[in-house]
Amino acid sequence: MDTLTHALSGALLARATEPEARREHQLPRRLRMWVGFWAAAFPDADFIVSFIDPIAYLTVHRGITHSVIMLPFWALGLAFLFALIVRQRYSWKAFAAVCALGIGIHIAGDVITAFGTMIFAPFSNWRAQIPTTFIIDLYFTSIIIAGLIASMRWKTARTPAVIGLAVLTGYVGFQAFLYGLALSVGNAYIAAHDLNPARAHAIPQPFSPFNWMVVVEQPKSYRLAYISLLRKEAPSPPPGNASWLRRVYASYRPANEARWQLVQRYGAIEADAKLAEAAWSSESLARYRHFALFPAMYRLDRGRTRTCVWFNDLRFALAGRTMPFRYGACRDGANAPWKLDHPVSNDSGTELFEAFPD
Repeated sequence: MDTLTHALSGALLARATEPEARREHQLPRRLRMWVGFWAAAFPDADFIVSFIDPIAYLTVHRGITHSVIMLPFWALGLAFLFALIVRQRYSWKAFAAVCALGIGIHIAGDVITAFGTMIFAPFSNWRAQIPTTFIIDLYFTSIIIAGLIASMRWKTARTPAVIGLAVLTGYVGFQAFLYGLALSVGNAYIAAHDLNPARAHAIPQPFSPFNWMVVVEQPKSYRLAYISLLRKEAPSPPPGNASWLRRVYASYRPANEARWQLVQRYGAIEADAKLAEAAWSSESLARYRHFALFPAMYRLDRGRTRTCVWFNDLRFALAGRTMPFRYGACRDGANAPWKLDHPVSNDSGTELFEAFPD
Protein backbone atom coordinates (compact mmCIF):
# COMPACT_ATOMS: atom_id res chain seq x y z
CA MET A 1 0.00 0.00 0.00
CA ASP A 2 1.26 3.48 -0.74
CA THR A 3 2.49 5.50 2.23
CA LEU A 4 -0.12 8.26 1.95
CA THR A 5 -2.98 5.74 2.11
CA HIS A 6 -1.33 4.15 5.14
CA ALA A 7 -1.08 7.52 6.86
CA LEU A 8 -4.70 8.44 6.12
CA SER A 9 -5.86 5.08 7.46
CA GLY A 10 -3.99 5.80 10.69
CA ALA A 11 -5.77 9.13 11.06
CA LEU A 12 -9.15 7.49 10.44
CA LEU A 13 -8.47 4.74 12.98
CA ALA A 14 -7.32 7.31 15.54
CA ARG A 15 -10.62 9.16 15.14
CA ALA A 16 -12.71 5.98 15.22
CA THR A 17 -11.11 4.85 18.50
CA GLU A 18 -11.25 8.21 20.26
CA PRO A 19 -13.07 7.89 23.63
CA GLU A 20 -16.51 9.49 23.60
CA ALA A 21 -15.95 11.19 26.94
CA ARG A 22 -12.79 13.28 26.96
CA ARG A 23 -10.52 12.67 29.91
CA GLU A 24 -7.82 14.76 31.51
CA HIS A 25 -4.43 14.48 29.79
CA GLN A 26 -6.08 12.84 26.77
CA LEU A 27 -4.84 14.00 23.37
CA PRO A 28 -7.13 16.53 21.69
CA ARG A 29 -8.80 15.22 18.56
CA ARG A 30 -6.69 17.03 16.00
CA LEU A 31 -3.42 16.04 17.64
CA ARG A 32 -4.64 12.46 18.06
CA MET A 33 -5.39 12.21 14.34
CA TRP A 34 -2.05 13.73 13.37
CA VAL A 35 -0.26 11.25 15.62
CA GLY A 36 -2.21 8.42 13.99
CA PHE A 37 -1.28 9.82 10.57
CA TRP A 38 2.46 9.93 11.21
CA ALA A 39 2.58 6.70 13.20
CA ALA A 40 0.88 4.87 10.32
CA ALA A 41 3.42 6.32 7.89
CA PHE A 42 6.40 5.39 10.09
CA PRO A 43 6.97 1.74 9.00
CA ASP A 44 7.85 2.90 5.48
CA ALA A 45 10.85 4.75 6.91
CA ASP A 46 12.84 1.71 5.81
CA PHE A 47 12.86 3.23 2.29
CA ILE A 48 16.11 4.92 3.36
CA VAL A 49 17.87 1.61 2.70
CA SER A 50 17.10 1.96 -1.03
CA PHE A 51 19.57 4.86 -1.25
CA ILE A 52 22.29 2.68 0.25
CA ASP A 53 21.74 -0.66 -1.49
CA PRO A 54 18.72 -1.32 -3.76
CA ILE A 55 18.93 -5.13 -3.47
CA ALA A 56 19.20 -4.85 0.31
CA TYR A 57 16.07 -2.71 0.25
CA LEU A 58 14.15 -5.54 -1.42
CA THR A 59 15.15 -7.92 1.33
CA VAL A 60 14.55 -5.61 4.31
CA HIS A 61 11.58 -3.55 3.11
CA ARG A 62 8.47 -4.52 5.04
CA GLY A 63 10.75 -6.18 7.54
CA ILE A 64 11.61 -5.09 11.04
CA THR A 65 9.62 -1.83 10.88
CA HIS A 66 6.56 -3.88 9.83
CA SER A 67 6.91 -6.54 12.51
CA VAL A 68 4.12 -7.28 14.98
CA ILE A 69 6.83 -8.43 17.38
CA MET A 70 8.60 -5.08 17.21
CA LEU A 71 5.36 -3.06 17.16
CA PRO A 72 5.30 -2.34 20.94
CA PHE A 73 8.88 -1.08 20.86
CA TRP A 74 8.26 1.17 17.86
CA ALA A 75 5.06 2.48 19.47
CA LEU A 76 6.89 3.34 22.68
CA GLY A 77 9.73 5.00 20.79
CA LEU A 78 7.33 7.13 18.79
CA ALA A 79 5.33 7.95 21.91
CA PHE A 80 8.43 9.35 23.63
CA LEU A 81 9.34 11.25 20.45
CA PHE A 82 5.89 12.86 20.17
CA ALA A 83 5.98 13.74 23.88
CA LEU A 84 9.26 15.56 23.30
CA ILE A 85 7.88 17.33 20.23
CA VAL A 86 4.95 18.77 22.23
CA ARG A 87 7.36 19.65 25.07
CA GLN A 88 5.81 17.25 27.56
CA ARG A 89 2.38 18.87 27.45
CA TYR A 90 1.09 15.32 27.25
CA SER A 91 2.67 12.21 28.72
CA TRP A 92 4.13 9.55 26.46
CA LYS A 93 1.37 7.31 27.78
CA ALA A 94 -1.20 9.46 25.98
CA PHE A 95 0.59 8.80 22.67
CA ALA A 96 1.48 5.11 23.02
CA ALA A 97 -1.86 3.51 22.16
CA VAL A 98 -2.46 5.80 19.17
CA CYS A 99 1.02 5.02 17.85
CA ALA A 100 0.41 1.29 18.24
CA LEU A 101 -2.88 1.55 16.36
CA GLY A 102 -1.24 3.50 13.53
CA ILE A 103 1.58 1.00 13.10
CA GLY A 104 -0.86 -1.88 13.39
CA ILE A 105 -3.15 -0.67 10.60
CA HIS A 106 -0.10 -0.06 8.40
CA ILE A 107 0.99 -3.67 8.84
CA ALA A 108 -2.52 -4.91 8.09
CA GLY A 109 -2.67 -2.74 4.96
CA ASP A 110 0.56 -4.24 3.65
CA VAL A 111 -0.35 -7.85 4.39
CA ILE A 112 -3.27 -7.64 1.95
CA THR A 113 -0.96 -6.79 -0.98
CA ALA A 114 1.23 -9.15 -3.01
CA PHE A 115 4.62 -7.73 -1.97
CA GLY A 116 4.77 -9.73 1.27
CA THR A 117 5.37 -8.49 4.82
CA MET A 118 7.81 -9.99 7.35
CA ILE A 119 5.47 -9.72 10.33
CA PHE A 120 7.68 -11.90 12.55
CA ALA A 121 10.98 -10.09 11.92
CA PRO A 122 13.67 -10.25 13.22
CA PHE A 123 13.04 -13.89 14.20
CA SER A 124 11.72 -14.95 10.79
CA ASN A 125 11.99 -13.58 7.26
CA TRP A 126 8.79 -15.32 6.18
CA ARG A 127 6.57 -12.92 4.24
CA ALA A 128 2.87 -12.90 5.04
CA GLN A 129 0.61 -12.02 2.15
CA ILE A 130 -3.09 -12.30 1.47
CA PRO A 131 -3.04 -10.64 -1.97
CA THR A 132 -6.50 -9.13 -2.18
CA THR A 133 -5.59 -5.50 -2.90
CA PHE A 134 -3.39 -3.79 -5.47
CA ILE A 135 -0.65 -1.68 -3.96
CA ILE A 136 -2.34 1.53 -5.17
CA ASP A 137 -6.10 1.13 -4.95
CA LEU A 138 -8.03 4.34 -5.54
CA TYR A 139 -11.28 2.83 -4.25
CA PHE A 140 -9.55 1.78 -1.02
CA THR A 141 -8.05 5.24 -0.58
CA SER A 142 -11.30 7.00 -1.48
CA ILE A 143 -13.21 5.12 1.23
CA ILE A 144 -10.69 6.34 3.81
CA ILE A 145 -10.87 9.91 2.53
CA ALA A 146 -14.68 9.82 2.59
CA GLY A 147 -14.57 8.64 6.22
CA LEU A 148 -12.24 11.49 7.15
CA ILE A 149 -14.37 14.10 5.37
CA ALA A 150 -17.50 12.81 7.08
CA SER A 151 -15.68 12.95 10.43
CA MET A 152 -14.86 16.60 9.79
CA ARG A 153 -18.47 17.33 8.85
CA TRP A 154 -19.98 15.60 11.90
CA LYS A 155 -17.44 16.51 14.56
CA THR A 156 -19.38 15.50 17.65
CA ALA A 157 -19.47 11.75 17.01
CA ARG A 158 -16.94 9.17 15.93
CA THR A 159 -19.66 7.23 14.08
CA PRO A 160 -18.62 8.45 10.57
CA ALA A 161 -15.06 7.19 11.15
CA VAL A 162 -16.34 3.87 12.47
CA ILE A 163 -18.61 3.51 9.45
CA GLY A 164 -15.70 4.38 7.16
CA LEU A 165 -13.58 1.61 8.69
CA ALA A 166 -16.51 -0.82 8.45
CA VAL A 167 -16.99 -0.02 4.76
CA LEU A 168 -13.24 -0.40 4.20
CA THR A 169 -13.28 -3.81 5.89
CA GLY A 170 -16.27 -4.83 3.78
CA TYR A 171 -14.47 -3.73 0.62
CA VAL A 172 -11.42 -5.84 1.47
CA GLY A 173 -13.74 -8.75 2.24
CA PHE A 174 -15.31 -8.35 -1.21
CA GLN A 175 -11.83 -8.32 -2.74
CA ALA A 176 -11.06 -11.55 -0.87
CA PHE A 177 -14.15 -13.10 -2.46
CA LEU A 178 -12.93 -11.99 -5.90
CA TYR A 179 -9.50 -13.39 -5.09
CA GLY A 180 -11.11 -16.78 -4.56
CA LEU A 181 -12.88 -16.51 -7.92
CA ALA A 182 -9.61 -15.62 -9.68
CA LEU A 183 -7.89 -18.60 -8.05
CA SER A 184 -10.68 -20.85 -9.28
CA VAL A 185 -9.90 -19.74 -12.86
CA GLY A 186 -6.31 -20.91 -12.41
CA ASN A 187 -7.36 -24.19 -10.81
CA ALA A 188 -9.84 -24.83 -13.65
CA TYR A 189 -7.04 -24.27 -16.16
CA ILE A 190 -4.83 -26.75 -14.28
CA ALA A 191 -7.58 -29.38 -14.32
CA ALA A 192 -8.49 -28.79 -17.98
CA HIS A 193 -4.89 -29.20 -19.15
CA ASP A 194 -3.94 -31.93 -16.66
CA LEU A 195 -0.98 -29.94 -15.33
CA ASN A 196 0.75 -31.74 -12.50
CA PRO A 197 2.42 -30.61 -10.35
CA ALA A 198 1.04 -27.08 -10.60
CA ARG A 199 -0.26 -24.40 -8.29
CA ALA A 200 -2.56 -21.47 -9.06
CA HIS A 201 -1.94 -17.93 -7.82
CA ALA A 202 -3.92 -14.71 -8.25
CA ILE A 203 -2.35 -11.25 -8.13
CA PRO A 204 -4.53 -8.11 -7.83
CA GLN A 205 -4.18 -5.58 -10.62
CA PRO A 206 -4.75 -1.83 -11.13
CA PHE A 207 -7.91 0.05 -12.12
CA SER A 208 -10.49 -2.36 -10.72
CA PRO A 209 -10.86 -5.03 -8.00
CA PHE A 210 -12.20 -7.26 -10.81
CA ASN A 211 -8.83 -7.25 -12.63
CA TRP A 212 -6.43 -10.08 -11.82
CA MET A 213 -3.31 -11.74 -13.12
CA VAL A 214 -3.66 -15.49 -12.75
CA VAL A 215 -0.42 -17.47 -12.54
CA VAL A 216 -0.17 -21.24 -12.88
CA GLU A 217 3.20 -22.16 -11.42
CA GLN A 218 5.11 -25.32 -12.32
CA PRO A 219 8.65 -26.32 -11.29
CA LYS A 220 10.35 -24.62 -14.26
CA SER A 221 7.62 -22.66 -16.01
CA TYR A 222 4.63 -20.40 -15.57
CA ARG A 223 1.40 -19.88 -17.46
CA LEU A 224 0.00 -16.39 -17.02
CA ALA A 225 -3.18 -14.63 -18.04
CA TYR A 226 -4.75 -11.24 -17.38
CA ILE A 227 -8.45 -11.64 -16.63
CA SER A 228 -11.40 -9.46 -15.73
CA LEU A 229 -14.10 -11.01 -13.57
CA LEU A 230 -16.51 -8.31 -14.72
CA ARG A 231 -16.08 -8.02 -18.48
CA LYS A 232 -18.31 -10.12 -20.72
CA GLU A 233 -16.50 -9.26 -23.94
CA ALA A 234 -12.83 -8.81 -24.72
CA PRO A 235 -11.86 -5.14 -25.22
CA SER A 236 -10.68 -3.89 -28.58
CA PRO A 237 -6.88 -3.93 -28.96
CA PRO A 238 -5.40 -0.45 -28.38
CA PRO A 239 -3.53 1.25 -31.24
CA GLY A 240 0.20 0.77 -31.48
CA ASN A 241 0.93 4.27 -30.17
CA ALA A 242 -1.36 3.89 -27.14
CA SER A 243 0.03 4.77 -23.70
CA TRP A 244 1.04 1.97 -21.39
CA LEU A 245 -1.88 2.82 -19.11
CA ARG A 246 -4.31 2.20 -21.94
CA ARG A 247 -2.52 -1.00 -22.89
CA VAL A 248 -2.70 -2.26 -19.32
CA TYR A 249 -6.40 -1.39 -19.09
CA ALA A 250 -7.16 -3.21 -22.34
CA SER A 251 -5.19 -6.34 -21.42
CA TYR A 252 -7.81 -7.78 -19.05
CA ARG A 253 -10.08 -10.25 -20.80
CA PRO A 254 -13.06 -12.33 -19.70
CA ALA A 255 -11.95 -15.53 -17.98
CA ASN A 256 -13.40 -17.72 -20.73
CA GLU A 257 -11.39 -15.78 -23.33
CA ALA A 258 -8.16 -15.55 -21.37
CA ARG A 259 -4.89 -15.60 -23.30
CA TRP A 260 -2.47 -17.83 -21.49
CA GLN A 261 1.21 -17.25 -22.08
CA LEU A 262 3.86 -19.83 -21.30
CA VAL A 263 7.01 -18.41 -19.70
CA GLN A 264 9.96 -20.70 -19.02
CA ARG A 265 11.74 -19.91 -15.77
CA TYR A 266 15.17 -20.35 -17.35
CA GLY A 267 14.37 -19.91 -21.04
CA ALA A 268 13.34 -22.34 -23.77
CA ILE A 269 16.83 -23.13 -25.12
CA GLU A 270 18.38 -26.01 -23.18
CA ALA A 271 21.95 -24.68 -23.18
CA ASP A 272 20.78 -21.25 -22.03
CA ALA A 273 18.52 -22.81 -19.41
CA LYS A 274 21.40 -24.66 -17.79
CA LEU A 275 23.45 -21.48 -17.70
CA ALA A 276 20.53 -19.48 -16.30
CA GLU A 277 19.82 -22.07 -13.61
CA ALA A 278 23.47 -22.02 -12.54
CA ALA A 279 23.39 -18.22 -12.31
CA TRP A 280 20.10 -18.27 -10.40
CA SER A 281 21.45 -20.80 -7.88
CA SER A 282 24.63 -18.79 -7.28
CA GLU A 283 25.33 -17.07 -3.98
CA SER A 284 25.28 -13.69 -5.72
CA LEU A 285 21.50 -13.89 -6.20
CA ALA A 286 20.69 -15.35 -2.78
CA ARG A 287 18.99 -12.16 -1.55
CA TYR A 288 17.00 -11.75 -4.75
CA ARG A 289 15.93 -15.42 -4.59
CA HIS A 290 14.42 -14.74 -1.20
CA PHE A 291 12.43 -11.82 -2.60
CA ALA A 292 11.25 -12.96 -6.04
CA LEU A 293 7.94 -14.84 -6.07
CA PHE A 294 7.82 -15.76 -9.78
CA PRO A 295 11.42 -15.39 -11.00
CA ALA A 296 12.07 -15.78 -14.72
CA MET A 297 15.04 -15.10 -16.96
CA TYR A 298 14.23 -12.30 -19.38
CA ARG A 299 17.62 -11.59 -20.90
CA LEU A 300 20.91 -13.31 -21.65
CA ASP A 301 24.00 -11.33 -22.62
CA ARG A 302 26.99 -13.23 -24.04
CA GLY A 303 30.20 -11.34 -24.65
CA ARG A 304 33.68 -12.48 -25.51
CA THR A 305 34.71 -12.63 -21.88
CA ARG A 306 31.63 -11.62 -19.90
CA THR A 307 28.29 -13.40 -19.55
CA CYS A 308 25.25 -11.98 -17.76
CA VAL A 309 21.90 -13.56 -17.00
CA TRP A 310 19.07 -11.20 -16.04
CA PHE A 311 15.94 -12.03 -14.07
CA ASN A 312 12.68 -10.30 -13.23
CA ASP A 313 9.76 -11.16 -10.98
CA LEU A 314 6.60 -11.84 -13.00
CA ARG A 315 4.54 -10.80 -10.00
CA PHE A 316 5.06 -7.21 -11.21
CA ALA A 317 4.36 -7.80 -14.92
CA LEU A 318 2.04 -5.32 -16.64
CA ALA A 319 1.44 -5.04 -20.38
CA GLY A 320 3.40 -2.22 -21.96
CA ARG A 321 5.49 -1.54 -18.86
CA THR A 322 9.03 -2.66 -18.10
CA MET A 323 9.05 -4.65 -14.90
CA PRO A 324 10.79 -3.20 -11.82
CA PHE A 325 13.15 -5.09 -9.54
CA ARG A 326 15.33 -6.61 -12.27
CA TYR A 327 18.70 -8.03 -11.29
CA GLY A 328 21.30 -10.24 -12.88
CA ALA A 329 24.37 -12.35 -12.24
CA CYS A 330 27.51 -11.84 -14.34
CA ARG A 331 30.80 -13.64 -14.60
CA ASP A 332 34.07 -13.03 -16.45
CA GLY A 333 34.91 -16.45 -17.84
CA ALA A 334 33.38 -19.92 -17.61
CA ASN A 335 35.08 -20.74 -14.31
CA ALA A 336 34.75 -17.33 -12.67
CA PRO A 337 32.28 -16.80 -9.81
CA TRP A 338 28.94 -15.14 -10.48
CA LYS A 339 28.58 -11.57 -9.22
CA LEU A 340 25.42 -9.54 -8.64
CA ASP A 341 24.83 -6.80 -11.18
CA HIS A 342 22.16 -4.16 -11.68
CA PRO A 343 19.88 -3.93 -14.73
CA VAL A 344 21.19 -2.66 -18.03
CA SER A 345 19.54 -0.02 -20.20
CA ASN A 346 21.03 -0.88 -23.61
CA ASP A 347 19.39 -3.06 -26.25
CA SER A 348 22.10 -5.69 -26.68
CA GLY A 349 21.59 -9.31 -25.75
CA THR A 350 18.62 -11.63 -26.20
CA GLU A 351 15.24 -10.59 -24.82
CA LEU A 352 13.32 -13.69 -23.75
CA PHE A 353 10.39 -12.01 -22.02
CA GLU A 354 9.37 -8.39 -22.05
CA ALA A 355 5.61 -8.03 -21.73
CA PHE A 356 2.40 -9.84 -22.36
CA PRO A 357 0.84 -9.52 -25.80
CA ASP A 358 -2.08 -7.15 -26.11
